Amino acid sequence: MNLETLWFLLISVLFIGYFILEGFDMGVGILLPFIAKEDTERRMMINTVGPHWDGNEVWLITAGGAMFAAFPDWYATLFSGFYLPLLLILLALIVRGVAFEFRSKENSPAWRSTWDWAIFAGSLTPAFLWGVAFANFVRGVPIDANMQYVGGFWNLLNPYALLGGLVSLSGFIFQGALFLSLKTAAPVKERAALAARRVWPVTTVVVSLFALASYFFTDFLNILGVNPGVVPISAVLVLFVCGWFVSQRQFGWAFGLNSLAIALSAATIFQTLYPRVLISSIDPAAFSLTIYNAASSPEILRTMSIVALIFVPLVLAYQGYTYWVFRKRITQDPKDLHY
Repeated sequence: MNLETLWFLLISVLFIGYFILEGFDMGVGILLPFIAKEDTERRMMINTVGPHWDGNEVWLITAGGAMFAAFPDWYATLFSGFYLPLLLILLALIVRGVAFEFRSKENSPAWRSTWDWAIFAGSLTPAFLWGVAFANFVRGVPIDANMQYVGGFWNLLNPYALLGGLVSLSGFIFQGALFLSLKTAAPVKERAALAARRVWPVTTVVVSLFALASYFFTDFLNILGVNPGVVPISAVLVLFVCGWFVSQRQFGWAFGLNSLAIALSAATIFQTLYPRVLISSIDPAAFSLTIYNAASSPEILRTMSIVALIFVPLVLAYQGYTYWVFRKRITQDPKDLHY
């Protein structure tokens, strides 16, 4: 395996980890105004993600940093062409982070309600736009011979990309509902379980439609064939099995399987891209960015590999420890509601 492929895989893993972990953060934020009926219940929901949300975003920061260092032309074209949607994602994440910290600074119901809706909007926006972005990656965007994006914002809001946005949005809401079912006590737990049962069929239908649409709007058929292989098929099958565990109230298994479905779905996107990183809709063969024409020098990639080998296991161990420390359910006990 060459270094370019290695770093493409590492960036893929970072984004997959981000979608799984930040997925339930966003899902909880989107469900906040609808599941909680009073301030105590809203505090319960927020406290389920309170110790984790900022650590989960490290996966995104690391993925962006790795992209900048390993594939600078990919980073440059992506952040110039997708400037507005990525700016909206950044602003939404900032608003959500501020809302987590500020909502409890005052006891006023109006104050807390304002920040609760800020958490909702700050979770909904990136949950939808990430799907739009990655759908455009595989569909292709106008990139010329100079690796410059020559389209506009509305090029990104095509039907296939919007369907991709619904996939990520519904998948993250489902992930959030399952997480709440594991991390909260009644009555929030019961409402979250009901939400999971209602969202699962929507997620399954949207994912299935997106998989079907990929045969018509992308070169999915040419890359993976009529039989796309184990990874894409497993993503859909795992999601179906996940619904059975939800019906049996086995939420631990359901959360694990939905996390696997997210991982397999994202892996399918990267599998369809490889060895490309951004597909040009103008001339896919000549103008697309690949892991070769967008990569840094071998010396930089080699140095990055050594650093990653040392520090990535340490970061993973620390984050795993935080999940172990904060593993218990959140109840209405005042000790659990302190933040």
